[in-house]
Amino acid sequence: MSAKAQINPEKARWLEVLGISMPLCLSYIPIGVACGILLHAAGFNFIMTLIVSIVVFSGGAQFILASLLTINAPLSSIFMTLFFLELRYALLGSSLSKYIKNESQHFIWLFAVSMNDENYAVNYLKFATDKKWHPKDGLLVEHYSLLFWSVSNMVGGLIGSAVSINLEVVDFALTALFIYMIVMQLRSHLALLICLLSAVLAVIFMVLTGSIIGVVIATLIASFVGFLIENTVREHAKVPKNNWFLAKLFRPRATRITIEDQKAEEKEEQEEQEEQASKAEEAAASHDEPRQHN
Repeated sequence: MSAKAQINPEKARWLEVLGISMPLCLSYIPIGVACGILLHAAGFNFIMTLIVSIVVFSGGAQFILASLLTINAPLSSIFMTLFFLELRYALLGSSLSKYIKNESQHFIWLFAVSMNDENYAVNYLKFATDKKWHPKDGLLVEHYSLLFWSVSNMVGGLIGSAVSINLEVVDFALTALFIYMIVMQLRSHLALLICLLSAVLAVIFMVLTGSIIGVVIATLIASFVGFLIENTVREHAKVPKNNWFLAKLFRPRATRITIEDQKAEEKEEQEEQEEQASKAEEAAASHDEPRQHN
């Protein structure tokens, strides 16, 4: 008997989804504890830390919130900074909308408020590559990650007075998570090009604006450029998928063939079979005509 069968002998779906989300949940523990310690240093008690972690549920936003509070930044600046920082979820959510559009409005609302960057990456990968992945599975991933993050934040708030950490380690961990998300989503030359363009624009606009708003501006511009390029290629190229921009890029094995790719290939094969059958019927008809004439 395999180890997987021993862990989940009844094949409970909630336990299977927990196993899929566990690497993400475990990665939240050190970062979440560090965030809780930082929020404690900013003046939050462990109850307020727990509330913030549930309501905001964004590592980047919570780190920035704590940093701005420690320097006594105006509330207006804090709200504007967090608003523009979290505006990216409108773009992330739109890419998942096609997978949950048949669910109820209440489910969609709950799914939206529970989403963050990391569980979005897990769900996007599963929706794109696993035909059995259901929106309820995606919501479970979000809730598992929220549970681990909130508890880790609260623990950090409780031990914040006794422990101090080097925040450079936290920055490294967050950067590693985002790099992983980027690598798992690189599917074409266009995606790689837009990724590099976003990085360059982010540096430029952060220098010009002197704040995190530069990242949001860079994201919007790069996304618009990517949309224009893809739309132009699909309208004018004879075979869009063979165009350099849309050609597949080498990527991790699990993401090479998505459900959309499989459907496109199946459709092409079906069209080829129908075309061959049509040609065979025409050839047979043309072969029978001389016989009927004789």
